[in-house]
Amino acid sequence: METLLMIAVMFGLLYFMMIRPENKRKKEAQAMRDSLTIGDEITTIGGITGTICQVKENTIVLESGADRVRIEFTKWAVSTKGTPAADPEAK
Repeated sequence: METLLMIAVMFGLLYFMMIRPENKRKKEAQAMRDSLTIGDEITTIGGITGTICQVKENTIVLESGADRVRIEFTKWAVSTKGTPAADPEAK
């Protein structure tokens, strides 16, 4: 009986320490991707930064660089929203 109780407690801890926080992060990331609008500065998972110039149902069009190159990405490729952090090696 004690063994079953310990196994149940271990599964409970596993859920609250690993599974639940991961699901919360996924929901926050999906909410961020759903709230993307024209003019937002973003960074993709590949490290490309730029400004959104068009939003479609499953994709966004990103304008990057001084030469105004436009690239279409799926929304799941967006890593962060906001001003990109300064590169510490550029100083």
